[in-house]
Amino acid sequence: MPGAFDSAPRGPYAGNMLLLKLIQQLVKALNSDGTPGQVAAGIALGAVFGLTPLLNLHNLVLFGLALILNVSMAGVFLGWMVCVPVGFALDPLFNALGAWLLGSAALRPLWTWAYNVPGLPFTNFNNTVVLGSFVVWVLAFVPLFFLARWGVDRYRAKVLERLRKVRFFQAVAASGWYGTYKKLSGWRP
Repeated sequence: MPGAFDSAPRGPYAGNMLLLKLIQQLVKALNSDGTPGQVAAGIALGAVFGLTPLLNLHNLVLFGLALILNVSMAGVFLGWMVCVPVGFALDPLFNALGAWLLGSAALRPLWTWAYNVPGLPFTNFNNTVVLGSFVVWVLAFVPLFFLARWGVDRYRAKVLERLRKVRFFQAVAASGWYGTYKKLSGWRP
């Protein structure tokens, strides 16, 4: 029976196609028309989706914020993609931090108030992993922004200029396939 998932890559090359798609997202984000600040803001904002459990109200609010603000959506997806394995690796740390915050007697009135505010319980901040990962993301947002901005600046100044001198890159850029790809994707080196 045909379904919505029939177009998913299958077979021995499915993993390679996924890797190529991820590399394409990386290149698209780094070479986008956005300023390094827009790409960096997208990466820093997208990190929340990789660090925190995905199906929570705060992620919906932050995704809406990413759509409203002038940030690079390719950067958002890049930040998400890069931070997913980091989030899984740091889950024990997030759990310990969240348990410490939720168990703190000094913060108990805050948690009682927050749980009684209509709608706020849907954020799942009473979950130790959600709370711990969100707090880490909030604390890491500004350093992550500046690190990503430095990385995008460095990439565009050093790596992209070297790539433009490589014969393979020049051949791909001169080919008809590249022109079609550029028209369809809006990507500019």
